[in-house]
Amino acid sequence: MAALFILLSLLFFSASANVHNVVKVTDNPADQLVAVLNSNRTAHKGSSLYDNPGLACIALQYVKAYQGDCDAVGGADAKKPAESEFAETFAPACGVTVSTLTPITGRLLACQSKYVDPAEVFSEVLMKNSKSLDILYDKNHTEVGAAVTGTDGGSPYFWCVLFSNGKRNSSFALEGGVAKVTRPGCFSGANDACSGASDWPTRPLGLWPYATSALFLVMYAFGL
Repeated sequence: MAALFILLSLLFFSASANVHNVVKVTDNPADQLVAVLNSNRTAHKGSSLYDNPGLACIALQYVKAYQGDCDAVGGADAKKPAESEFAETFAPACGVTVSTLTPITGRLLACQSKYVDPAEVFSEVLMKNSKSLDILYDKNHTEVGAAVTGTDGGSPYFWCVLFSNGKRNSSFALEGGVAKVTRPGCFSGANDACSGASDWPTRPLGLWPYATSALFLVMYAFGL
């Protein structure tokens, strides 16, 4: 029984580490989009950009300003939020200190009628022309922030990537060091588990499912 207890303990803590890693690394489509973007930049001998949560939260507020109007994102009726909204609306909503706002050096926007995964959004939607590639590979960028949100819990889905030339830990600084997590929508850099399809945060189920599985495995191994 002592051996059983030790083995169960080891499996339990192993499961704990695995849950932590999965939630932090894979459960946010905005983080995944930044990972694809940085991988593409480094593959073309560019620098990897710092994923700034303050900038990313502002990217989320940026697309929310479109209020579900896909037609305003591109084409003849394309619009963009007024620059004054960064200081007056977006920064306060995110808890970003207004005095640390830094110029935006590039923007990538997309609106889709259905939700698709970040890798496909990057290659098939955001990288739609040579201008998009120029924005992606611009050497003036030092930081990036990405966001995705649906409208009223469903389609259309808006994707936004904002670039800046700010300095890490000094631009888009967060009051208290933590961005305000607002729903619906997901933004990168916040270590926040988030579902881009449903726009609601995902929560780990805890360790007991893993511990229960481990118990069954041990019972089988010991013939209990």
